[in-house]
Amino acid sequence: MTNKSTVIVGLSGGVDSSVAAYLLQLQGYNVIGVTMAIWDGKYKSTGKHACYGSDEEVEIGEARSVADKLGIIYHVFDCSAEYKQAVLEYFKAEYLAGRTPNPCIQCNQHIKFGLLPSMAEKSGIAFDFFATGHYARVEFSAKYGRYILKKSADAKKDQTYFIHRLTQDQLSRVIFPIGGYHKPEIKALAQKVGITIEDIEESQDFYSGDYKDLLEVEDNPGLIVDSGGKTLGRHQGIWNYTIGQRKGLGIAYSEPLYVIGLDKEANTVIVGIRQETYHSSFIVSDLNWVALTHLNRPMDCMAKIRSAQKEREARIEPINNGEVRVTFFHPNDSIAPGQSAVFYDDEVVLGGGIIKSPAE
Repeated sequence: MTNKSTVIVGLSGGVDSSVAAYLLQLQGYNVIGVTMAIWDGKYKSTGKHACYGSDEEVEIGEARSVADKLGIIYHVFDCSAEYKQAVLEYFKAEYLAGRTPNPCIQCNQHIKFGLLPSMAEKSGIAFDFFATGHYARVEFSAKYGRYILKKSADAKKDQTYFIHRLTQDQLSRVIFPIGGYHKPEIKALAQKVGITIEDIEESQDFYSGDYKDLLEVEDNPGLIVDSGGKTLGRHQGIWNYTIGQRKGLGIAYSEPLYVIGLDKEANTVIVGIRQETYHSSFIVSDLNWVALTHLNRPMDCMAKIRSAQKEREARIEPINNGEVRVTFFHPNDSIAPGQSAVFYDDEVVLGGGIIKSPAE
């Protein structure tokens, strides 16, 4: 890196991305701040710190203030039309099909790390790298002969699950300045340089309103049944439920019930006791390999099937059509089709894909 290398930093209005910009300045980069505007004002957002919500202007104002404090140029790019197509329409289609989407992963792949730097480039901004405030690390690995994505130093804040779909081209130009730090260190750095904006990253969600607004559907009543087909209650739409859900079922039963299936064709929600949520094996499709180029033989690794869950020991093996069968060494609960499964070799992300279905 030379002192003349330019990096654009995705500023979200939060502490992490703001400190990322500051650290890059310390390293001698010419830093430019960029933000993607995605809120189109169509829905009834509560404005409570979400990626997609009515408080976007407030967060843009905070990002602009940070840019002013650091003395860097700042740009906002309107990505709302593309965001609607790539994220909101995907979100709607998945829920209505009875699957569980992950809009954050979709946004990172197509909008934040795809469209945003592309729009900056097309606007005439010349830059060498793109940076964000994600807790992750990237480097070129001689072992794998590829750019690899590694967990952050702060295991509790690691965000590799959400960015595992980045391509080699994207990884070759990305920097994660805070990936080697722990959250308390980032907060201390923010205080040191006078970045006093609210730390909104802790509770940030996808959307701050009612998901039903995004789905744009009317109630579609149906039955809630157990695994044997016995009717236990009624629902107003299968999109109100996700696999593994326990709360809000409104059914009195001798022990806790969980959603174990969503049948779009029959318009039924299938529930069962905790033991019925367990699965040992499932199929993953739409793979994106990071450290690997492909999987050509069975491999033992660690696998994670939701962001808040710790990865668990599993075996992955290639099957037909480029799909992968994942088998946990110990049964795991609530395999949700539509969600992502990410595979790790210690701290290195091997790759990941979309859960298609249980294999049993």
